[in-house]
Amino acid sequence: MACRFDVILNPGAGDQISVASSALDLVGALEDQMSVYRPASELSRLNREAAAGAVRVEPKLFDLLARARDLCLNTEGCFDPTSGPLISLWQNCRKQGRIPDEGEIAETLRRRGIEHLHFDRSRHSIKFDRPGVELNLGGIGKGYALDQAAALLRGRGIHDYLIHGGHSSLLAEGEHAGQRGWPIGIRNPLFPKNRIAILRLNDSAMSTSGCGVQSFRHGGRRYGHILDPRSGWPVESMLSVTVLARTAADADALSTAFFVMGVEKSQEYCHNNQNVMALLIPPPCKGRKLEPINCGIPDDWLAFTHDGTVV
Repeated sequence: MACRFDVILNPGAGDQISVASSALDLVGALEDQMSVYRPASELSRLNREAAAGAVRVEPKLFDLLARARDLCLNTEGCFDPTSGPLISLWQNCRKQGRIPDEGEIAETLRRRGIEHLHFDRSRHSIKFDRPGVELNLGGIGKGYALDQAAALLRGRGIHDYLIHGGHSSLLAEGEHAGQRGWPIGIRNPLFPKNRIAILRLNDSAMSTSGCGVQSFRHGGRRYGHILDPRSGWPVESMLSVTVLARTAADADALSTAFFVMGVEKSQEYCHNNQNVMALLIPPPCKGRKLEPINCGIPDDWLAFTHDGTVV
């Protein structure tokens, strides 16, 4: 997951520390299971073997992959856990100081697609129907790890906490400093050291996707790290997307999907799914202000810190 995880608690009994430590240990174990960058991980084994035959998967990981499939279908492929080959292509080209050509992208797209996965729930097994398919949980894994860590905290009697993974995926429950909810800063996507809003996260999960930090330049052009799985090219139509959902896994996946979907489709998704809310920030017109679009976040949860003027 390539980021730091933290558990933040209110002052209390000393045994809270050991529980928080256990939650972070669980995150480490999940990294061992889900990382495609660790050859011995369960997900790496699935990627190696599933084209040759059905591979049994640990039940919780099977459920996560089934949820990722459902989110892919519900977002019309804007979130796609089979984007592994595309991610690898762009990573390799970046190391070589170039961008992929159309032929490379077309060939890689033939190895992408949720329709190439076949799930057998009775056996908790998954099979790929063609070689070269590769799952990558980079768009949902951090959120899933937060959900599992939170379940451990609740199981040990802790109900007031904030957990984050890399500051972009968060999960909060209960009170902080006597107030309902936890205050969370949302970065200005054009000036990442500044906040554009403060959100009071209340018994909910939040994830932010943006390309303001992770990007590279080639031939005088800037390329973000969020790819449209359907075209194989980086997305240019959004600056930042923050999603609130009941689970951190859903928030994580949907923030990526909304970044790809754009404003209108994201608004439609929130309208049709009452448990999902979002703050969308598209690029401003030259010389104009950032104009965040609130999709259902209650006014008393959200406060903007300045007018977002572009200078």
